[in-house]
Amino acid sequence: MILLQVVGDAVLLPVKAQPGARRDAIVGEHGERLKIAVTQVAEKGKANSALCELVADSLGVARSRVAVVTGLTSSQKVLRIDGLSSDVVLGWLAGLGVPVGFSEGT
Repeated sequence: MILLQVVGDAVLLPVKAQPGARRDAIVGEHGERLKIAVTQVAEKGKANSALCELVADSLGVARSRVAVVTGLTSSQKVLRIDGLSSDVVLGWLAGLGVPVGFSEGT
């Protein structure tokens, strides 16, 4: 199960990035994180940018609403999704067939 955190008007989403993949795709759950594959390589922030763009496109929001807040050089990252309610993010993840909940203290 992926555990979301709510901080102010943002939702924090733990992800497992797979740069250099054959295609851009939201793969599913991987070790309590949302696994996301991107074709961009992990070089000069290219994969991070592609990751944020893929999530923003999937959610139907502007790219500026999604940012990597931890794990810039790691495959394990946390994305901050601004301006969407936790219910919207929960519905999006449920539509992807991903089990989700909230971490304690949110």
